[in-house]
Amino acid sequence: MEKGLAFPQDCRDFLHSLRMRSKYALFLAFVVVVFVFIEKENKIISRVSDKLKQIPQPLVDANSTDPALILADNASLLSLSELDSAFTQLQGRLRNLSLQLGVEPAGEAEAGLEAVARDGGPPRPTEARPRRHVLLMATTRTGSSFVGEFFNQQGNIFYLFEPLWHIERTVTFEPGGANAAGAALVYRDVLKQLFLCDLYVLEHFISPLPEDHLTQFMFRRGSSRSLCEEPVCTPFVKKVFEKYHCKNRRCGPLNVTLAAEACRRKDHMALKAVRIRQLEFLQPLAEDPRLDLRVIQLVRDPRAVLASRMVAFAGKYEGWKKWLAEGQARLGEEEVQRLRGNCESIRLSAELGLRQPAWLRGRYMLVRYEDVARWPLQKAREMYRFAGIPLTAQVEDWIRRNTQAAQDASGIYSTQKNSSEQFEKWRFGMPFKLAQVVQAACGPAMRLFGYRLARDAASLANRSVSLLEERGTFWVT
Repeated sequence: MEKGLAFPQDCRDFLHSLRMRSKYALFLAFVVVVFVFIEKENKIISRVSDKLKQIPQPLVDANSTDPALILADNASLLSLSELDSAFTQLQGRLRNLSLQLGVEPAGEAEAGLEAVARDGGPPRPTEARPRRHVLLMATTRTGSSFVGEFFNQQGNIFYLFEPLWHIERTVTFEPGGANAAGAALVYRDVLKQLFLCDLYVLEHFISPLPEDHLTQFMFRRGSSRSLCEEPVCTPFVKKVFEKYHCKNRRCGPLNVTLAAEACRRKDHMALKAVRIRQLEFLQPLAEDPRLDLRVIQLVRDPRAVLASRMVAFAGKYEGWKKWLAEGQARLGEEEVQRLRGNCESIRLSAELGLRQPAWLRGRYMLVRYEDVARWPLQKAREMYRFAGIPLTAQVEDWIRRNTQAAQDASGIYSTQKNSSEQFEKWRFGMPFKLAQVVQAACGPAMRLFGYRLARDAASLANRSVSLLEERGTFWVT
């Protein structure tokens, strides 16, 4: 009886042991499967990490990649959810880098091919659409506001109107010598960051300083459509005065973060600057792999420029007006030297651009305002072709509406004008002795750009005699 009772007990112990071993075996099998899975994921991460290491460091810096996402060869993540999150962020970073390199991300290219196939057409590779960075380089009163609208009116271009104004107002540089070179370097570095859509760089120069990236003091905000359209145009805030408010809608203070995001969403970036005088300082921008720079230098007859400035900036030209009114024999030498220096800086930059050094080849175009005024649509097409950006019907319609007005709109900064009738209007009100001073100081620049010198008062005011030499496509280089 004792042996009979002992056998079932042994059997029960044996069965219990089998069950425990089965549980351990299943647990070990699960651990092995998880370990294999994690090892595969680590290999994928390592390959992604190796690819990231091959990307030039400046590109990584420009996109502010989180250091936590730059994974080592033997990296591992604590959980699958962390792994999924990391890959999602890495995908977004790589897409941004691809866009800056001018390469369409693979997923989007494949989607484009699928869409063509669904439409019944043969699948074709999607053409790369490199992001262009267009600089309209000019001086005051050369028609740059008008020409800048050619780019402002295109919906896929993020356009800024004179952002360097803030730097000039904040940082004081004495003219000439090392100070002039220092100013050029500051302007250049800020310009580079703006082309990379780092609009936060302006916050250091806006006065008063923005709070929480909000400001109502952005210079000429209303002259940039990109800063006045949704989502950058936030709800209007009562009792908040914005000096340079949007023209056609009421917006709240400018949110710099939203503006920077809008800049990155646009296909191209363009801005107008009258404070960049030396073309050679732009070489680092032309050679920066993150940028595809196109420089359009806009020039105008210096006699017309002076006539316009004496109206627009009357307070700065009291000496000139006094000289004209009182009939003094000589104008102050300081005034003449300033005029000569301005003309020479423009001429030297143009000569450099027309020589086409290797770093500037295919990146420089010289345009006379007088040619734009006579043939605005043709010149707009030439500028867009040079920039490598398709011109839209929206821009062409704006040009037609704003260059065939019965009379000029009021305001010295107006961009609406009967341009074909106005570009030489200055001739018929300028005293000949004023023209003589300009011709003596700016003769080399005028000859380079094809502006004829007036021999006397009669030739200056003679409507049948053109002061322009025809240069054709010589200006597109």
